[in-house]
Amino acid sequence: MDFNRRNKHNLRCSFCGRDKTEALILVAGIDAHICEVCVEQAQDIIDDELGKKQLSQGEFNLPESLAPKDIKTHLDKYIIGQDEAKKYLSVAVYNHYKRLAQNDEDDIEIEKSNVMLVGRTGTGKTLLAKTIAKFLNVPFAIVDATVFTEAGYVGEDVESILSRLLQVCDYNTDLAERGIVYIDEIDKIARKQDNPSITRDVSGEGVQQAMLKMLEGTEVHVPPQGGRKHPEQKLVKVNTSNILFICGGAFDGIEKIIAKRVNTHVIGFKGADKQEEEIDRENLLQYITQKDIKSFGLIPELIGRLPVLSYLEPLDMNALRRILTEPKNALLKQYKKLFQLENIELKFTDEAIHYVAEKAIEFNLGARGLRSICEAIMTDAMFELPSKKNVKVFVVDKEYAEAKLSKSKLTKLKAA
Repeated sequence: MDFNRRNKHNLRCSFCGRDKTEALILVAGIDAHICEVCVEQAQDIIDDELGKKQLSQGEFNLPESLAPKDIKTHLDKYIIGQDEAKKYLSVAVYNHYKRLAQNDEDDIEIEKSNVMLVGRTGTGKTLLAKTIAKFLNVPFAIVDATVFTEAGYVGEDVESILSRLLQVCDYNTDLAERGIVYIDEIDKIARKQDNPSITRDVSGEGVQQAMLKMLEGTEVHVPPQGGRKHPEQKLVKVNTSNILFICGGAFDGIEKIIAKRVNTHVIGFKGADKQEEEIDRENLLQYITQKDIKSFGLIPELIGRLPVLSYLEPLDMNALRRILTEPKNALLKQYKKLFQLENIELKFTDEAIHYVAEKAIEFNLGARGLRSICEAIMTDAMFELPSKKNVKVFVVDKEYAEAKLSKSKLTKLKAA
């Protein structure tokens, strides 16, 4: 009896030998015990080995039954409108992961189709890429092209694009080599003029040239901790052949280039007036071609490595109203959830919703501006109401929204 009592008090982890007093939890088996630290380590080993097994078997989180239409249907739940961009992106991503899963031994090698998205700020370029990566459950990184410079100059080298992807994958190169990278503000590395520059354009053309091999597919030596701050670090070799690159940019002013090209097409032909009427002057981006992007300042070699080109339509009043209310994570649904946590039912009148959308168009901020406007309207209510336990319903009407927004600094903004 004394022996059993002594044994009970001197329990140890059968794996690491940690005493019961040193462990938070000691799980008992038939003839052994295991502590919480060893359980975590075992879980990490299992996850790592299963991940490698899935990759070696060509499993890329793309179910057999999944089709491009299914990808677009999922995007429709989170993003309003932009059907053209959704269609192009769904096909490009679907073909990319089918390409990775193929095991054919024939001579036909399918090349990857990197994507270029052009659209005004706040139209949903980043959200499209983020939503599709989350749906496919693949590693996804967002990088900003504005920080990059040509190698040897102050700024970040283009290799640090892949550093972000490695960090997301916990430095598992096998996973990183099948991920998606979204390069934002790609238009900011355009050449300063359409002619090749005599002086070095280290944050423009120099960056474009440095990106060429990476986009096409090559082995890149990546500093895992990023840029030049850690020169002593060991470089990691990453093959970019199977990484899908999605580039997005506002290309501010490209409409003028498109308008000039469209006008030249119609002048001098019979029925020019008729063709002129058919051109949608409010949405010239739908006529965008690779030639326009070249005129804007991207080099032909880079454009050639981004073969899928699509545009995002400017958001009108109806689209902004729907963005506020319809998607799964719609802005007003988020506010209602916040108030629900305080046991308060939040209601927005149709006039208030229309007013918010109207102001977003006036301020020219796109969908991103809806949050700023709603915050300006809702801050006082979110500050005061949690203290008032007797309030069960709170209604935001147009008069309330106007009163709160008129006191905000947002009213200083003017449409560009």
